Amino acid sequence: MSPRAPAASWVYRGIWSVLTGWFRVPTKPPSLPADAGGRQAEHFQPARAFLRYLKMWFWVTIVIIDLIVLVGLGVAVAELWSNGFAWLAMPLAVLTLIVLAVPHVLFYLAVHLRYDTTHYVMSDRSLRIRRGIWSIEETTITFENVQNLRVSQGPIQRLFGIADLRVETAGGGGGSSSGGGHGTSHRGVIEGVTNAVALRDRILPHLRQSASAGLGDDDGDGTRFSPAHLAVLREIEGVLRRLG
Repeated sequence: MSPRAPAASWVYRGIWSVLTGWFRVPTKPPSLPADAGGRQAEHFQPARAFLRYLKMWFWVTIVIIDLIVLVGLGVAVAELWSNGFAWLAMPLAVLTLIVLAVPHVLFYLAVHLRYDTTHYVMSDRSLRIRRGIWSIEETTITFENVQNLRVSQGPIQRLFGIADLRVETAGGGGGSSSGGGHGTSHRGVIEGVTNAVALRDRILPHLRQSASAGLGDDDGDGTRFSPAHLAVLREIEGVLRRLG
């Protein structure tokens, strides 16, 4: 779990235990079979800088919302005060601040929960991604089906030293999704890591092996067309020769 002060950590562990029990969230990370050499798959989570990145956006959003609410509250209190309802102004202000504080706490917890429930497992053959607590999404991607790898890093991400690796597969079953989602997933995102380029370079050799195996290439006998097509082409060739 992400680092916190001792008191906050104790409270968060209690909330974590309750939520994982209620929503039956797996407490252990996902797994993948060992490769042919017996090496176990590598488990990792987003970098701690990703948690700071999420918190930064949390505080930016909170400040904007609070400013809007406080300006509106100030106008309402001034109107009540000027119209002789001063006795109502203070309870309204207190109630508004209490109501405003509850979403702050919930969204702050959601930021930590998003971080702590994001898991990546990578072997020499495949990648598994799991995230979520309300709706759990687990995606498995086989490297031999990967069509494109793309590292993306926005300007704010560069300040935190993190990036995302987007793994895109062919449309016919490069990845499978289970848990909260339905159908087939054709993209997996490893977000908030400091070694996105290294992860990309680790997967690239598997793409090259698939390409060298002849995926999508000619079968080598020169007969891409059916016998019926070849017969029609021969007839056309004969007509052209007679015309020539």
